[in-house]
Amino acid sequence: METYQVNNEGYYGTFGGAYIPEILHRCVEELRRAYLQVLDSADFRQEFDTLLRDYVGRPSPLYLAQRLSGRYGCRIYLKREDLNHTGAHKINNAIGQVLLARRMGKRRIIAETGAGQHGVATATVCALMGMECIVYMGKTDVERQHVNVERMKMLGAKVRPVTSGNMTLKDATNEAIRDWCCHPEDTYYVIGSTVGPHPYPDMVARLQSVISREIKQQLMEHEGRDYPDYLVACVGGGSNAAGTIYHYLDDSRVKIVLAEAGGKGVDSGLSAATIQLGRLGIIHGAKTLVMQDEDGQIQEPYSISAGLDYPGIGPMHANLAAKKRAMTYAIDDDEALSAAYRLTRLEGIIPALESAHALGTLEKMRFRPQDIVVLTVSGRGDKDIATYLAHAPQ
Repeated sequence: METYQVNNEGYYGTFGGAYIPEILHRCVEELRRAYLQVLDSADFRQEFDTLLRDYVGRPSPLYLAQRLSGRYGCRIYLKREDLNHTGAHKINNAIGQVLLARRMGKRRIIAETGAGQHGVATATVCALMGMECIVYMGKTDVERQHVNVERMKMLGAKVRPVTSGNMTLKDATNEAIRDWCCHPEDTYYVIGSTVGPHPYPDMVARLQSVISREIKQQLMEHEGRDYPDYLVACVGGGSNAAGTIYHYLDDSRVKIVLAEAGGKGVDSGLSAATIQLGRLGIIHGAKTLVMQDEDGQIQEPYSISAGLDYPGIGPMHANLAAKKRAMTYAIDDDEALSAAYRLTRLEGIIPALESAHALGTLEKMRFRPQDIVVLTVSGRGDKDIATYLAHAPQ
């Protein structure tokens, strides 16, 4: 049977691998040798699961959204990752990777962040575990996510603004990789999404797979069956989506729907719809779909959402799109904003702008009354209030 999981060489189909400078080979190889051994060990599982339960507040609820369901003529459940400690799914991965770093003898943690949620999550776990934390963040994102920057500083992290490129997530990632090259002995790089060289995409997906594990259990309680008809999530790098679909990848009964950031429109030149616009290339150590010009130069992405404006996509999701395992929609800024206000007014839940893109797909689909849809609300809208207020419906 065909599988959509990673193979032993770190590839999802033709996507993935580890394309890294020689100076990082030892770091990545050390991580590759350690991660499965640690993640599968009984003491790691016990510590990880205990922290997820007692510190993060898991399991996160699976909520039947009655009024939203009524609008779309099906049964829509929201997986409430926005209710986690720190307000997003990012905390699941941050705890797992910092626990791994500690077991590998690393004391200095670095991270990149776009919307700031991964930076906050990493800073939170470093405070909890007494680790040094440095977060790289594009200057553009520092300005539009000011509250998250202050949260990171309050937690004891050093936030380093990045002024290269268009000063967003891609550029922050570049700087974090440079730092790692300079401090390979004592530094662990916590990547926040299913991107980067193998084993990062697989490791992050495994750590986030707590989401789909809970969905299976919760659907059985709610519906008497452990699978939905549709799973819906937003993708930039794609960690919340990977966690949502992990245990269903090879289950053909389940349709996978991915929402990427259409920006001002796929053909506008201001978009981050990598699956629609990207070509095969290499970015941050992985072979995947990349937004690039004829010469292979990476094109700057754009999205109203700081967490989705990445010019690549995780290799798992590139493979799902290429093999037609996933349906992909490019949701533009206006559609995402409308979807966010719709959820807020119908259910009293203000979603992160990233999650609003997933909600935007519901307008483009047609469901049967018996269909069960699970949509992951990956984060809280608190961080995006200024944007929402600037675009409030009249």
